[in-house]
Amino acid sequence: MATAKTLQPIMFSSFLGHKSIQSTQPLLHRFRIDLGSSLFSYSEEGINEDEVIDGKRKRLKPGNVSPRRPVPAHITKPPYVESFTVPGISSGLQIHDDKKGIESMRASGRLAARVREYAGTLVKPGVTTDEIDEAVHNMIIENGAYPSPLGYGGFPKSVCTSVNECICHGIPDSRPLEDGDIINIDVTVYLNGYHGDTSATFFCGDVDEKAKKLVQVTKESLDKAISICGPGVDYKKIGKTIHDHADKHKYGVVRQFVGHGIGRVFHADPVVLHFRNNEAGRMVLNQTFTIEPMLTIGSIKPVMWDDNWTVVTEDASLSAQFEHTILITKDGAEILTNC
Repeated sequence: MATAKTLQPIMFSSFLGHKSIQSTQPLLHRFRIDLGSSLFSYSEEGINEDEVIDGKRKRLKPGNVSPRRPVPAHITKPPYVESFTVPGISSGLQIHDDKKGIESMRASGRLAARVREYAGTLVKPGVTTDEIDEAVHNMIIENGAYPSPLGYGGFPKSVCTSVNECICHGIPDSRPLEDGDIINIDVTVYLNGYHGDTSATFFCGDVDEKAKKLVQVTKESLDKAISICGPGVDYKKIGKTIHDHADKHKYGVVRQFVGHGIGRVFHADPVVLHFRNNEAGRMVLNQTFTIEPMLTIGSIKPVMWDDNWTVVTEDASLSAQFEHTILITKDGAEILTNC
């Protein structure tokens, strides 16, 4: 899950609630965006929901959201679930100096990756995103883990499903997937006290070449960013690498949502920007964090739905995202969220 940067020294993220958190710079976390921010439009007045985009698809509309799914009592829950408070960004890096910590991160990452790939097999025309959420929820708890998004800052579901122009934080609902859709499925699991976070964008049925290229380039931008990581490397090189690759293909890079440290806590330092920047900070051996670029065909300006979670592109142009949790090693970076 991501965090974001504005033209001012403010960052926004999604799971944190309506308040600013002090980190290396002021920010909010990616699973909840400050409603006071001028970066986001919250009004849908004047938007024609029946408008046909690219001569093919209509703008997304909210569906019905089913009740929150239960989690068995024996499943260990993150502290924020029991406290009913919205956690902030944890200051300090998530560094694992012992073998147990690293192996625990590998285990949570592997499970998140398996769930992500299973969820991808469910993507077919006629399947609802709520059905995907149910399958993800069940697989996670069957493996003794907790679905990290569930209850985080009031988020009502166990996974984020972001279709077509949805940049991130789509709430699974009753809308059936349609032939030609693209969908990002963002999975985070909490296993034995450690979070693993990953996402991928999948094709539903017969997807056109324009959408396929966006998804391919977004995946490439993540792969290229991971390839330059290692001890002592400036975090800002991640943003330059992604932005350079997006520019080559004339795609926009969403700035309001960024990567983050992850480990025993869901969201921690560092704030990982996906666009060119001059922020200070270097990677450290044995730290874990996410990289999760969001690229768009058109506008990079986000619009927030009335549910205060779902974020879509202003012009309804397609958006794609990929995410991995990585571990900084002496040789570079290990992707923890591969199957």
